[in-house]
Amino acid sequence: MRLAVNIDHVATLRQARKAKEPEPVLAALLAEQAGAQAIVCHLRGDRRHIQERDLRLLRETIKTRLILEMAATDEMLAVAKKVKPEVVSLVPESPNEVTTQGGLDVIGHKKHLSEYIQKLKRVGIRVSIFVDPDEEQIAACQEVGVDLVEINTGKYAEAEKEQDRMKYLEEVKRAAELANSLGLEVHAGHGLDYHNVQPIVEIKEISELSIGFAIVARAAIIGLPEAVQEMLKLLSE
Repeated sequence: MRLAVNIDHVATLRQARKAKEPEPVLAALLAEQAGAQAIVCHLRGDRRHIQERDLRLLRETIKTRLILEMAATDEMLAVAKKVKPEVVSLVPESPNEVTTQGGLDVIGHKKHLSEYIQKLKRVGIRVSIFVDPDEEQIAACQEVGVDLVEINTGKYAEAEKEQDRMKYLEEVKRAAELANSLGLEVHAGHGLDYHNVQPIVEIKEISELSIGFAIVARAAIIGLPEAVQEMLKLLSE
């Protein structure tokens, strides 16, 4: 299973002081050197962490894949066409949220998403949708023409009771199996950390995990290369 490291929270720390460091691009390079197979960042409409400057430098420097999370807006379409990441991951976005709160409502926005996705694919960008582990939403992802889906593991990761955790794990598993049967590449992420990731690793249909906060938090104590390598070890066991 591949690891895609999200560097948003490195940029969050920088923007908290409007400073020049820590440098998210350096974090991306260190994560690559430690074994990460992709770098993820989210360019939000409010620019609370990642900036266009970061995207430009990431595109010029990283050697793996660049995955750009963004809302399906005209502004972000122009950015994606200019930067040309390997993958655009379409996510819902609310100005008052601390972080992404759930998957995109594909069923409710089929027409818009179908047209938007084709615009991205015409310039050679693969398209993903961050989606809840709901079978109807997964089926709608295939209908609008995405190449892959990222299944939201948030409810699983945040569940306090073991019974609830196992219920949400089974939902993720069923969603991954359905997406795979529909010919979609399957990724997963949100809330995953060093304590809860291994049951997700056991779902064979999932080929890549996107993890950010847990790795950056661990890196603040032990360093980024070590934090990435610890996560990679869990993904390979």
